[in-house]
Amino acid sequence: MLEGLRRRFEFWIVSRQRPAREPVPLTRRRIYILPTRYGYAFAALLFLLFLWAINYSNSMGFAFTFLLAAVALNSMWRAHDNLLGLIIHPGVAEPVFAGQEARFTFRLDNPDLMPRYGIALQWRDRPLHYIDVPAQGSATVTLTIPAQRRGWLQPGPIRVLTRFPLGLLQAWSWVIFERNGLVYPRPRGRRPLPASLPGGTGSGAGEQGLGSEDYAGFRPYAPGDSPRRIAWKAATHGGPLLVKRFTDQARPELWLDWRLLGIDNVEPRLEQLCQWVLQAESAGLQYGLWLPGLKISPAAGAGHRRRCLETLALFGSTA
Repeated sequence: MLEGLRRRFEFWIVSRQRPAREPVPLTRRRIYILPTRYGYAFAALLFLLFLWAINYSNSMGFAFTFLLAAVALNSMWRAHDNLLGLIIHPGVAEPVFAGQEARFTFRLDNPDLMPRYGIALQWRDRPLHYIDVPAQGSATVTLTIPAQRRGWLQPGPIRVLTRFPLGLLQAWSWVIFERNGLVYPRPRGRRPLPASLPGGTGSGAGEQGLGSEDYAGFRPYAPGDSPRRIAWKAATHGGPLLVKRFTDQARPELWLDWRLLGIDNVEPRLEQLCQWVLQAESAGLQYGLWLPGLKISPAAGAGHRRRCLETLALFGSTA
């Protein structure tokens, strides 16, 4: 029953908060305190000691009971101040694939001259991650959150709590940030890569398969050739226009085309395209991506890979 009431109370607290873009300082209005199960047991013990002292009119019993009560009250004050003033920065997460766990790293700043001990962060009912924050210093906590679907992953409410110093009371607060982590589609599919085509970055039709670094002589000018490749010095002698030829561009390139996949559902297509992107990048190929309404020109490298994966992750998203 108490657990149900606690969950309803926490749901009411979270529903009143809006996601924040900036770091969140923990003020008095954001901090809540309740006894732990040890705190309830301690309260029951104090009540029994108090009844025993009354029954036997024992002054030492009264003194001992009131001393323990004072210790508990001081513990409540210390637990509250252990959170008060902490600044929680939004979590940062590297992109992951669907089915993996995103690692959100939160930074805690302590502007006070006293260190903060036993600070914990928790996502839902997962294990607590404890850390000590030094005086006028910072500390980081990493939470792992399962990424079930592609797109933006928002951690949602994160609980910041402490049971310092005695574990009798728990002070906690909730923080919600707008910052998200990106989830790529799950790389899955058995289809082989499409057939590669000869590469070509030249602008003329006659330059297919020609490169742009290793010089390989001249050829006659053809309409559509780039003016930057014309041998202008040779043309000043009255001869025909010649175009410089290069040979480093014989690297194959391929198109990862949505239309090549005869799959009705969107997600299996995106998963196969994601698999192709990883395979093409691993093979060192020039590859482009074609999606309905979007076309990414062939290229290679980590930046191109990231762009293609981000495009697949956000395909069809209106955010």
